[in-house]
Amino acid sequence: MSFKKIFILLVFFCLAGSSFGQSSAELRRRKEALTREIEELKRSQNKVSKNKRLSLKQINVLNTQIRLREEKIRTINSEVRLLNNQIAESTNTVRSLQAQLDKLKKAYAGMVLFAFRNQNSYGKLMFVFASENFNQAYKRLKYLQQFGDYRKKQARYIQETQKELGMKIVELDQNKKQKSNLLHSQENEKVTLGKEKRNQAVELGKLTKQEKQLRQEVSRKQKEVAQLNRSISAAINREIAEARRRAEAEAKAEAARTGTTVKTVASGSKVLAATPEAAKLSADFLGNRGSLPWPVAQGQIVDRFGTKKIGNVTVDNNGIDIQTSEGAGVRAIFSGTVKAVRLLPGSSNYMILIQHGEYFSVYANIRTANVSTGEKVSVKQNIGSVITDPVDGTTQLHLEVWKGVNPTNPETWLAN
Repeated sequence: MSFKKIFILLVFFCLAGSSFGQSSAELRRRKEALTREIEELKRSQNKVSKNKRLSLKQINVLNTQIRLREEKIRTINSEVRLLNNQIAESTNTVRSLQAQLDKLKKAYAGMVLFAFRNQNSYGKLMFVFASENFNQAYKRLKYLQQFGDYRKKQARYIQETQKELGMKIVELDQNKKQKSNLLHSQENEKVTLGKEKRNQAVELGKLTKQEKQLRQEVSRKQKEVAQLNRSISAAINREIAEARRRAEAEAKAEAARTGTTVKTVASGSKVLAATPEAAKLSADFLGNRGSLPWPVAQGQIVDRFGTKKIGNVTVDNNGIDIQTSEGAGVRAIFSGTVKAVRLLPGSSNYMILIQHGEYFSVYANIRTANVSTGEKVSVKQNIGSVITDPVDGTTQLHLEVWKGVNPTNPETWLAN
């Protein structure tokens, strides 16, 4: 095989190694992030005093710990698969390099033998002077020069191939050690996961035995959710009605001025994006789906959007609940206008609703509100702080995202 082909082979495996390294680094970063999230959840749980009674929110935290632990194990599995591929590639590279090195050494040995047999200057001169003409003599002289240069190049190729082979062998050993460490870590995570699941079963069993208390708590939670939904729906419907009134008034004024028929006003919540400014805000909000900042600087989702069952009880969630640190500040996830700041009936929790064209973001479980109705806010602006539940000691922000009068899953809007 020519040096050019060998060089291309080496470059290919170097680039392959680089892409493996990049993917491996991403997996390590994700694993480290999961570890931090799990530890943060454990710390927040430890802060809850033992005399605080067990609640649905605490069960959600336990479920989240298990979910994150399972994701961490899956991430480790991906790392192991990646390393297996890398080890296989490195093994093939080592074998290929070794075969090429043997061929290079054999070819070089032949050149050395040829040079030894023709090493005296007299022989070289006779080879040149035995030429039939000047052109042939010149070509023979160039051949001798090129042969010497080629022999030096082959010596360098051998050295470079030996160096690359040594590096690949070291890399192979490191990958094997890393795989061994990962497998050990995976076993530890599985053991911990087993303990967490047993603890979850025990705690859930306790909660299920207190079914009357559980149903009371669910009933209380459902009332809170209903109050929140009524407040949100009333505020949004009010904005739709006001936007429709303005649009109809503008359409009538335009018709009177131009002598034309009155234009039809957009139906439903689309009227919220009837003006160019509102339409742009709606488009920008939609365009940032999946990349909006989190409403708290640090936190983990402990209760997700949708319907779920805890024991024998079914609970609904129009948003997500994010476990965070005590006294954590709340940030607007996008620029917009505050449309409601309300203290929910029978509680000390505020609800803040911000409009982004046709979209709305809702923040609940707020202890103090730093904004007022009608105020324009910018992305990541502090709008309040999260309240800590005095009953179970949890600190959780409730976030909802609505398109008009329909709630959507906030998790799909936030950055991963």
